[in-house]
Amino acid sequence: MSTLLLNLDFGEPPPKKTLEGNAKHRRFVKKRRFLERRGFLNKKNQPPSKAPKLHSEPPKKGEAPQADGTCKAPPLPKKKATASSSGSEQSLDKKTAVPWLTPAPSQKDGSSVAKVDLLGEFQSALPKIKSHPTRPQKNAPQNSTQAHAENKCSGASQTVPKKMVAIDCEMVGTGPKGHVSSLARCSIVNYDGDVLYDEYILPPCHIVDYRTRWSGIRKQHMVNATPFKIARNQILKILAGKVVVGHAVHNDFKALQYCHPKALTRDTSHIPLLNRKADCPENATVSLKRLTKKLLNRDIQVGKSGHSSVEDAQATMELYKLVEVDWEQRLAQTPPKDW
Repeated sequence: MSTLLLNLDFGEPPPKKTLEGNAKHRRFVKKRRFLERRGFLNKKNQPPSKAPKLHSEPPKKGEAPQADGTCKAPPLPKKKATASSSGSEQSLDKKTAVPWLTPAPSQKDGSSVAKVDLLGEFQSALPKIKSHPTRPQKNAPQNSTQAHAENKCSGASQTVPKKMVAIDCEMVGTGPKGHVSSLARCSIVNYDGDVLYDEYILPPCHIVDYRTRWSGIRKQHMVNATPFKIARNQILKILAGKVVVGHAVHNDFKALQYCHPKALTRDTSHIPLLNRKADCPENATVSLKRLTKKLLNRDIQVGKSGHSSVEDAQATMELYKLVEVDWEQRLAQTPPKDW
C-alpha cells in the first residue's frame, strides 16, 4: 500500500482585524478623495477645527471618537501619491474655501470653549437685501391721547361755531302804494362787531316810500347806490357757510330773496333765554330796542333820523353773546329742523 503524503502548512493565517482595517482605510481614502474633488473639504495641510459640534453625530466609519465628543480621522499612512491624487490636490489648492461651510476656530475663554454660531455665519455670507423703510401714514394721530384731544376740539368747534356774523337790513317801500319792502341798505359785522359790509343798495323797482323815519334812507343815498343784483351776490358770498345772527332775520332774508340754512341761523327774537334774562315772556317777540335797553343798558333807534343798520347788527351780536354757550348746547341736543 502506497504511502500518502500530505503537505500541510500550519502557519498562522492573517488576522481578520488587519484585513478589515485595510478595507476600511481604502474606503475612507476613496471617500476623502471624492469629497476633495467636489470641494467639500479644505486643504489637507489645514489644521482641523477644535470647536465642538453643536449636535453630536455618530462617528463615521474609520473615525475614532474623542473625549470631548468629536470624531477624529485616523492618520493616513505615508504612501506615494498617484498622478490623479496629486492633480486633484493641486486643483483644490487653487479653489477658495467656502467660508460659511467651514466653522471658524473657536476662541477659548478660560476653561470654557466658545460655541460656533453656524447660523450667524451662514446669514452673514448671504447677499444683503436693502429693505425699503415703511412710510408713516399721513394725518395719523401719534397716540390715543392726541386722538382724544382732537375729537374733543372738533366737538367743541361744532358746539360753538367760530365763523359767525350778524346782519341787519333797511328797507324802502316799492310797488302799489309802497307796500312792498325792498332792500335799500345792508350791514354785516363779524363776531367782534367789526364792519364787514355796509352799502346802500338800489332796488330794481321804483321807490314809492323811503320810510326815512325808520330806515334812515333818503333820496341822495340812491344816487351812487350799488345795484341790487351786484349787492346781492356780494352779500351771499359773505354769508356762505357762516352762522348768521339777526333780529327777526327772516325779514332780511326775504328782502335779499335768499333762504339761509336754519341750522346756521340764530334769531335773537326767538331765543327764550334772552327773554328770560330781560324778564319778558319766553314765547313773546320782544323788540331789539327793548332787549338792548334791558340787557345792555344802551339806547338805540332813537331820534327822527332813522335806524342805523350797523348799530342794530352790533347790538344783535352782543345780545347773542350773552346766551351763546347755553343756547348752542341746547341746539346741539335738539338741532333745529330746516325751513
